Amino acid sequence: MEFSRIATEMNTRIENGEQTTVDVELDDNKVVTCAIMIVLTVENKDYIVLLPLDENGQNNDGNVWFYEFIWNGDDKDPELGYISDDAEYEKVAEAFDLYLDDAEFDELVELPDDGSEDV
Repeated sequence: MEFSRIATEMNTRIENGEQTTVDVELDDNKVVTCAIMIVLTVENKDYIVLLPLDENGQNNDGNVWFYEFIWNGDDKDPELGYISDDAEYEKVAEAFDLYLDDAEFDELVELPDDGSEDV
């Protein structure tokens, strides 16, 4: 799985605990705090995967939200864009599933410290 430069930088921040949550304002003006899971790159566009949290900071239903991640430069906050195209949404969902499969595989298989794989 390939990541853009922006996605790589954001994911490094997430891994280092620098950027862990974001508040999302919904259509009904309700604000939901979401944990940031990862920023994915799909067909040269970046997308953010969010885990909506309840008032206790928990997510008990396992739902995730996908938004386009729009980078406006280092001096401005990024924006979230709604994904209205079903085909685009499906591609992002598939990329997230692949990411989860890779993450699960990495946890199951311990690679040697030199990064090489035993065959």
